[in-house]
Amino acid sequence: MRIGVLGTGMVGKAIATRLVEVGHEVRLGSRTADNESLLKWVEENGEAASGGTFADAAAFGSVVVNATRGIISLDVLEAAGEDNLDGKIIMDVANPLVITSETEPPSLGILNDDSLGERIQRRYPSARVVKTLNTMNCDIMVNPKVLSGHHNVFVSGDDRSAKDQVASLLGQFGWAEDTIFDLGDITTARGPEMFVALYSRMFLKIRHLHFNISVVWDPNVEPLLPEGV
Repeated sequence: MRIGVLGTGMVGKAIATRLVEVGHEVRLGSRTADNESLLKWVEENGEAASGGTFADAAAFGSVVVNATRGIISLDVLEAAGEDNLDGKIIMDVANPLVITSETEPPSLGILNDDSLGERIQRRYPSARVVKTLNTMNCDIMVNPKVLSGHHNVFVSGDDRSAKDQVASLLGQFGWAEDTIFDLGDITTARGPEMFVALYSRMFLKIRHLHFNISVVWDPNVEPLLPEGV
């Protein structure tokens, strides 16, 4: 596949590098095509790697990964161009974090009755937004075997085929089928985004970023809600 990745931070480069490793053509996007970090990444990742502006990367990919800072993601997608996102899967891995202090955990700029994933879907209704990978460090995103034992990655989105395609990419990263937890439509992105408030405090306790969440439940318990609720 041809995949555009928006964002040249640690997350964007980790995802872009892994996508190249598993056989995809990847164009990494930045505000400017001469971004030093971008040029270095292209040089290090071979013929399947290329770089350009946000618009270049979005036009290139049949899937577009939003790996930008969540608080500016909508601005970045505007720069990427609505026509370049039309009909495409937007794999949104960003969190709308607001950082006000070097010593205090970040807060969320969107929460409770909305999410970044939903705002992107509303702004680009012809795109197919899938929220995923935002509940963990980028090392784990692209290689779940960093951690031993069972742990989960969540997906949220309105389009079944888009979620299936994202799940296939997650499988190429190493996520087993039984670890991919489909929460439901794009409104369920609120849960994983708000989990970041707990994640940041867990980090203060654990003091490193190699941890993740595992969902454990008893399949023999009688459901409390009817199917479809």
